[in-house]
Amino acid sequence: MRLKKLTDNIYYDPHQPEVDRPMLAYLKGSRMSLAIDAGYSDNHVNDFYEHLNQSGLKKPDFTAITHWHYDHTFGMHQIQGASIACCRTNEFLRKEQQKAVDLQYIDKLKTADPCFKREYHNKQSLNIVLSDIEFREEIILNLGGLTAKIFQTVSPHSEDAVCIYVPEEKVLFLGDSTSEDFFNGGFMDHRKLKKLIMMIEDTNCEFCVLSHTEPLKKGELLEYLYGILQS
Repeated sequence: MRLKKLTDNIYYDPHQPEVDRPMLAYLKGSRMSLAIDAGYSDNHVNDFYEHLNQSGLKKPDFTAITHWHYDHTFGMHQIQGASIACCRTNEFLRKEQQKAVDLQYIDKLKTADPCFKREYHNKQSLNIVLSDIEFREEIILNLGGLTAKIFQTVSPHSEDAVCIYVPEEKVLFLGDSTSEDFFNGGFMDHRKLKKLIMMIEDTNCEFCVLSHTEPLKKGELLEYLYGILQS
């Protein structure tokens, strides 16, 4: 399976709703490459790398994490190159490491989430790691003709939300930042959503890429988000 091509230098492995695997993206600079998110598991990472190989792309030099949730981070031990996450993400992952000391934690996650159970059906342990590179507020990578601005943002979904903006391609990666907080009863904080909308409006992007759907045009996403505010 080859990756889908969004722009000349941006590719993505589509989300897989049957197991709730998020989209994984790949930014191809002339000198270095960046993946976005570390996947659900080692199997997810291995599948992504196989798709890179089939598309004639090398494994990423860096992997940026959009937030701490397990479908975006529990494959981080399997990635090639260096991982990058904000300090808040590592704080949450440290808590997950402490929980995983209890060998029954994986069974608790399987019981709570049918998608997690399908992804980890043949596994009895977790390997949760922190990022290699930690930043506060913002870090910018020059990949060679391609810039990745990796920055924290306000989000109703998680307290550690990170977006990645690629100005040369006018693409904004938003992770799950537009979604409700599933760890707080599915609560949608409209105040935080308004701040996120303002950030999107102020960003000179053509495409907005969310982790669990196909890429959207900026206007399409804003129309959808304003609809949530009015509901």
